[in-house]
Amino acid sequence: MATTSRIPADHGLTVRMFITGLLLVVLYAVVGGILYALGVGMAIVVAIPLALAVCQYWFSDKIALWGMKGHIVTPEEEPELHGIVDRLCALADMPKPRVAVAEVDMPNAFATGRNPKNAVVCATRGILRRLDEPELEAVLSHELSHVAHRDVAVMTIASFLGMVAGMITRMMFWMGLFGGFGGGYGRDRRNAENLAIMELAVLLFSVIVYAISFLLTMALSRYRELAADRSGAILIGRPALLASALVKVSGEMGRIPTRDLRQAEHFNAFFFTPALTKGTSVSTLFSTHPPLEKRLEQLAKLERQLNQA
Repeated sequence: MATTSRIPADHGLTVRMFITGLLLVVLYAVVGGILYALGVGMAIVVAIPLALAVCQYWFSDKIALWGMKGHIVTPEEEPELHGIVDRLCALADMPKPRVAVAEVDMPNAFATGRNPKNAVVCATRGILRRLDEPELEAVLSHELSHVAHRDVAVMTIASFLGMVAGMITRMMFWMGLFGGFGGGYGRDRRNAENLAIMELAVLLFSVIVYAISFLLTMALSRYRELAADRSGAILIGRPALLASALVKVSGEMGRIPTRDLRQAEHFNAFFFTPALTKGTSVSTLFSTHPPLEKRLEQLAKLERQLNQA
């Protein structure tokens, strides 16, 4: 649900966030129940993942800024950036988040934080150099829409649950948690065969768990980007301006060294545009963002609707 009536609520996004969260919790509960039934300690199944999840949720903004070489900036240090955020927050009637700059050349922006009162909006040095002020305002309106929709925290938790569900099943295999099924596997061919089957089942289960959580998270991520495009464009009243920024940033992304893009790939779910290496159709297929053409098509349709209105 949006925090203010001036940023349009997206009921489709709200429903999808609820369903995705529910399915991931059920998935993790099933995995945890099976592992506990097989003798895995409660600490591994519940306590450790819960502690890690709380830390990631509570410190998500600090983790993201550290990973992207970002730092909080004052109005004196970045007056233009703060001026844009001030105008957008006044227009949206929402609390002003902290403003940060990431010292990387890759043109991008992201929002992070556990709620609107503890949010951070960050622009990279690359996007500040490449976009003019109206285009940058359009990009930041997109990021503020994420904050208002509260989908940043949901994506953080959703990504973590899927990761942990797959991680625990792999831990069982690599740590030999099935060792209790028998001690003389080398001497007993039948026990050795049973162990091999069990190991294969664990690996297969791990792949299935990860695949389900990945698909659920990617589906939510793609929809939330379209929702932020819509809300951000409506907030500034100029969908064409956001489309222009999208085209420019996507084009400039191809000029960034492949090494830098790969280092930033694990933040793709939170970026304005994904950091994809050149010519990687597989990466595009499993991208956290909808295709550029789909985003531009939606903005063009919205532009026509606003002009008719």
